[in-house]
Amino acid sequence: QIQLMESGGGSVQAGGSLRLSCTTSGDIFSRHCMAWFRQRPGKEREGLARISAGGGVAKYADSVMGRFTIFRDNADDTLYLQMNSLKPEDTAMYYCAARDSLMCQTASFTPAMYTSWGQGTQVTISS
Repeated sequence: QIQLMESGGGSVQAGGSLRLSCTTSGDIFSRHCMAWFRQRPGKEREGLARISAGGGVAKYADSVMGRFTIFRDNADDTLYLQMNSLKPEDTAMYYCAARDSLMCQTASFTPAMYTSWGQGTQVTISS
């Protein structure tokens, strides 16, 4: 099973940017569709962006469309989330997730459809 580890979280002011990374090991990264989720205190886990195994298809939640970009480097077995124009409401724990499938279309943003998760990285945006 693929193992995931997020990094890149931190504290920035509103309007700033962060890039999250998700390094992987243990299985063939390029066979997995990948996604980023976040969870705010007292809230359910929210899907933000997902990308196909080959990187050619990416989908975004409305809340981050135009501000966040998901991409992957299959040569380095790493997933990224570039986050721009950050807002205080983006404050959350961010998780990467993997599904052993070339496409994420069936899984959509349903957490239970993803079989591997990282431990999360905290993002805090101050106003």
